[in-house]
Amino acid sequence: MTPSQNCVSLVEEFEGCAEKQADGSFKAYPDPGTGGEPWTIGWGSTGSDITETTVWTQAQCDARLQSSLTSFSAQVSSLVEGGAPTSQNQFDALVDFAYNLGVGNLSSSTLLKLHKQGDYAGAAAQFPLWDHADGKVMPGLQKRRAAEQTLYETP
Repeated sequence: MTPSQNCVSLVEEFEGCAEKQADGSFKAYPDPGTGGEPWTIGWGSTGSDITETTVWTQAQCDARLQSSLTSFSAQVSSLVEGGAPTSQNQFDALVDFAYNLGVGNLSSSTLLKLHKQGDYAGAAAQFPLWDHADGKVMPGLQKRRAAEQTLYETP
């Protein structure tokens, strides 16, 4: 499966393309949960190539978003393969979850286990549990998990 516009919209809404500079470029910013690493830029991009001094153009931000969504969707497709059927909206919610929290967290989650078993209501109930960063409840994560849960439950 590939992510639909619903998935792209979720990522863009919750990641934002933050820290736009007067010249139109974007600078890296610290993780809101830790106040430091991982450094983030553009549409929530992180990685070893992103440091406190990283600066990108809008085109670089957009290209990294597309590349990341392609990668995450392939990994999520692999994770759900062989389990219960996955709707487009469920897939999009799972890709956004993985984009934000990492494929490792999704792969080891009760959310994924329940989804693969076809317990869609049980899986949906797992989204709100993932609202912490660095041990603290984050209002932004609460909103994002609620949006993912709503999309997941939408036929």
